[in-house]
Amino acid sequence: MPKDFLADRKKALEDSFFAKHNEKLLAKMRDKQRKQAARDGLAEISGVSDGDVLDQLVALDIEPATWTAMSLIPLVEVAWADGKMDARERRAVLAAAEANGVFVDSPSHALLVSWLERRPDARVFQAWGEYIVHLCSKLGEREKQRLKSEIVGRARAVAESTGGILGLGNKVCAEEAAILSELEKAFEG
Repeated sequence: MPKDFLADRKKALEDSFFAKHNEKLLAKMRDKQRKQAARDGLAEISGVSDGDVLDQLVALDIEPATWTAMSLIPLVEVAWADGKMDARERRAVLAAAEANGVFVDSPSHALLVSWLERRPDARVFQAWGEYIVHLCSKLGEREKQRLKSEIVGRARAVAESTGGILGLGNKVCAEEAAILSELEKAFEG
């Protein structure tokens, strides 16, 4: 065997080793960038600034689109609680959605508008509840309480948007109160 042949084979093996090593490093770098982008996106649309909460959400593969859907379902369910969509409730849901990063012409906005025009199937709310139970089982108590406060708070704001008769009396009807109670129970597992 010629000496050059062995040197060429040695070089080819070294190149192969380093190529595989570089691929692993590149994959690791891409994964880190993907996670950082998801973390930044979640922080922006959720209003959550606690790094530990964001890291846990990203570790659970929750991305901005997932968060958006998760945060809208309770608002829609509360708005439809009495069987009809009041114009004030619709405005409150749309305002809360916009504050949560759901803008006109986005796929999330289109989905939301369809839910405001026709009440989503009850299985959507049931799936949301199951999702929250699973998510909360992965979060610490502090993170779970912060998430609960944010989601239930937005839903309560929608429920209170109708304001009773002439803004007097109970701002939340019995049906809305029942939905709010269900929302809170979902966080307790």
